Amino acid sequence: MDRPFLDLEPCGPLRGSLRVPGDKSVTHRGLMLLALSEGEGRLLHPLKAGDTLSTARALQALGAEIAEEGPHFRVRGRGLRLREPEDVLDCGNAGTLMRLLLGLLAGQEGLFAVLTGDASLRRRPMGRVVEPLRQMGAEIDGREGGKRAPLAVRGGGLRGIAYTLPVPSAQVKSALLLAGLFAEGVTEVVEPIPTRDHTERLFRHFGLPLETEGPRIRTRRAEPFPAKDLTVPGDFSSAAFFLVAALVTPGSEVTVEGVGLNPTRTGLLEVLKAMGADLEWRVLEGEGGEPVGYVRARYGPLKGVQVDPALIPLMVDEVPILAAAAAWAEGETHIPNLAELRVKESDRVQAIAHNLRALGVAVEEGPDWLRIGGGGVRRGEVEPFHDHRIAMAFAVAGLPVGVRVWEPGWAEISYPGFFGDLRRLCGAS
Repeated sequence: MDRPFLDLEPCGPLRGSLRVPGDKSVTHRGLMLLALSEGEGRLLHPLKAGDTLSTARALQALGAEIAEEGPHFRVRGRGLRLREPEDVLDCGNAGTLMRLLLGLLAGQEGLFAVLTGDASLRRRPMGRVVEPLRQMGAEIDGREGGKRAPLAVRGGGLRGIAYTLPVPSAQVKSALLLAGLFAEGVTEVVEPIPTRDHTERLFRHFGLPLETEGPRIRTRRAEPFPAKDLTVPGDFSSAAFFLVAALVTPGSEVTVEGVGLNPTRTGLLEVLKAMGADLEWRVLEGEGGEPVGYVRARYGPLKGVQVDPALIPLMVDEVPILAAAAAWAEGETHIPNLAELRVKESDRVQAIAHNLRALGVAVEEGPDWLRIGGGGVRRGEVEPFHDHRIAMAFAVAGLPVGVRVWEPGWAEISYPGFFGDLRRLCGAS
C-alpha cells in the first residue's frame, strides 16, 4: 500500500498573522472538570482534534453530556459521581487523557473501567502514575504489573498522601490532584522542578480546594461545585511551529495572536532569545486564569547555544521545533535533560536525530541529550514516526529549501489544518 506524503516547495517569506487552535492541555483538563461539575457550562474555543476528541468520547461514556456548539463544547456534568462505562475506554493516542483519567477514576467509589489506546500509547510508561495512586489506595492493574495499558481501575477508598515527583511531570501531578478531590485527608504533591500549572489554575477557576506553598501543591476532598464557562487560549506549542518558521525563512514576519503565554510553558522563548531570535511578545489579557497575548517573530540570524537543563520541563513539547531552529543556527546547539522525550508519542530524541540527518545536519545523540551542528539544511524526506510534533517540526525545518513529509496526517492529532495555515502564510493557496 502506498504511503501518503506531502511535498512542500521552498517557501518564500512567511507574512501575516494567525490564531492557532485551542490549547490541548487546557482542553483535556477543562473537559474533565466540567464533567465533574454540576449544571451546564461551555468550553469556548477548545482544541477539536484527535487527542481531545478522545477525551470527549471517554467522558461521554462516563455519563457527561458533551455537545458541539459551533467551535465550542457545551458540557452538562455529572457532579462528582461518574457513571460506570459499558465498554473499554479508548484513549487513542492521548497520554494526557490516560494518565489524568487514572487519577479521576481512582476515586470513583465502586466504578470499574478498563483503559486502552493505540499501539503507541500502549507502549508508554504508566507506572509513574499507577504507583503513587496505589499508595493512595487505588486498585489498578494492567500489563507488566500496571506499567503498561490496557489498565483496569476499580475506584474508591483513597487517602491523601505526600508525594515528591521523582521526575518533572505535569501529568503525574495532575492525576494525583484529581484523585485528591476524592481522597480522605490532604493530598500533597511536591515538584522540585516546576512543570506546567494548568491544573492548578483550573482548580482555582472552578473554586476547587487548592493550596500552594513553594514547590508544594495541596488539595483535599471536594464539595459539589457548579459548572462555569471556560475560554481556552491558543496553544503555545502549536504557535511555536510558525514562530520558528518565520525565524529561519528569509524576509519573514509572523504574528500569532490570542496565544497562551503561561510562564510554565514558554521556556522556548527564552532559548530562542538566547539564540539571537528577533521575537516580541506581550500578555494582553487573562482567560480562565491563563495569561493570553501575542508573539511576533521576524527572520534573522540565529546562533547555537547551550540550553539550560532547567528550561526543558518548561518547553518539553517544543524540543522538536527547537531542534529545527538549531539546524539553521550558526554553530553548535546542545540540548540536555531529554530522558522524558524517549517516552513520548515516539522516541523523540531518536526521531529528531534521524530527521536532522535526513536533512543533512550533523547531529550527535546521547541517552538524554542532543548536539546539533547547525549551518542550514538540504532538501530531503522526513518521517513523523507516528508523532504529530515530529511531523510539524521537520516540515518547518525543511521549509526554506523544500521537503517531503511522509504521513503528514499525524499533524491532525493536535493541529487540524496545520499545513493549510503554513501554506497560507507562505502565500500559497
